[in-house]
Amino acid sequence: MRIKSSRVLLVLGWYDHRLHRGVEKFAQEHGWRLSEDLAREKVIPWGWDGDGILAWLGAGDDLAEFVQQSGKPTVDLSFRRPNLKFARVLEDTGETARLVADHFLSRGFRHFLFYSDADNWIYNERGHAFQATLAGAEQKAGWLRWHESPSHQTGRLAWKRKRAWLAAELKRAPKPLGLFAASDGLALDALETCEAAGLAVPEEVAIVGAGNSLLAVDAMHTPISSVDVNMEATGYRGAEELARLMRGEPVPAQPVRVPPSRLIVRKSSDLFAVNHPGIARSLRFMWEHCHEPIGVQELARAAAMSLRSFHQAFATELGRSPGSELHRIRIERAKRLLADSNEKMETLAEMCGYQSSNSFWVAFKQSTGLSPKQYQKQLAVGTGGKAQ
Repeated sequence: MRIKSSRVLLVLGWYDHRLHRGVEKFAQEHGWRLSEDLAREKVIPWGWDGDGILAWLGAGDDLAEFVQQSGKPTVDLSFRRPNLKFARVLEDTGETARLVADHFLSRGFRHFLFYSDADNWIYNERGHAFQATLAGAEQKAGWLRWHESPSHQTGRLAWKRKRAWLAAELKRAPKPLGLFAASDGLALDALETCEAAGLAVPEEVAIVGAGNSLLAVDAMHTPISSVDVNMEATGYRGAEELARLMRGEPVPAQPVRVPPSRLIVRKSSDLFAVNHPGIARSLRFMWEHCHEPIGVQELARAAAMSLRSFHQAFATELGRSPGSELHRIRIERAKRLLADSNEKMETLAEMCGYQSSNSFWVAFKQSTGLSPKQYQKQLAVGTGGKAQ
């Protein structure tokens, strides 16, 4: 006798391939038949009849009306309409904010801003959580809200006016500044604004986004740090919750929260908050040349300081030697490359500034407790496939 498979409709009004991949994985494991996600084409499938719905009810009241009227077990992966009593699986925005706040605090920052440009539920959750986390550490974060600014406008001049407003706000803010942008797109917005305004990133403004969604990010002159909010796990967990509802189990009273997987530290924020211009220059030089066989002499020249004065100032500002910081930056670069590429160890060693794969292996093992291959395997297990 053939076992009936569940028919599940996807109406994800917001697209992320990682979210779909998580749903797909669960569906394959449980023999679901997934209907095409017509919401991406602004098509509402009135008359559809199946077993359950996975939705992302963003903009568009007609989509929300369709899902509500269907009467099918539903999991909403957004919180735009809290009045609708659906089961929900959402990002743990409190944990996302904690990762960013801890990152800034551990690097000595004492001035913080959150930046958003719309009255968006996830932006608001991230911002409030960021402020609350810093308040718990007896620090205060301001909030730049473009959509509430007196300068705000729509139309052809909106983009240019927004950039001018943001530049003025960032110039006015105390430095060094830790800026948490509500999304990766806004983090890029802030980075380009800083570059145009002559504000050094990360020396004056360190930037972190959320989503890890920018394309070719490591090809950027200043790659942007971001929280990987674990979209694949959210998709999988949403499907898992829908399966529970289709078995007749009750709708949970509170949303299920999926924690982010990690904060991916890149050049835009990987800097200790230092006010010493020479040390700041040397740190930038390390970031830009860590894949080359540089030494302390080159770093001192970049700082325009004598070798002895450079060593003393570096230890005073960061609490460790220039060699230790260069080693740390190279290991962080290695972690990113191991997560995102399948290059041979010899190639990775060269890309991280090591003269041989053996010296790379030893340095990585001493720093992380894992060999490079073991680190890759650990990442792959955590993401259910290729390291993210």
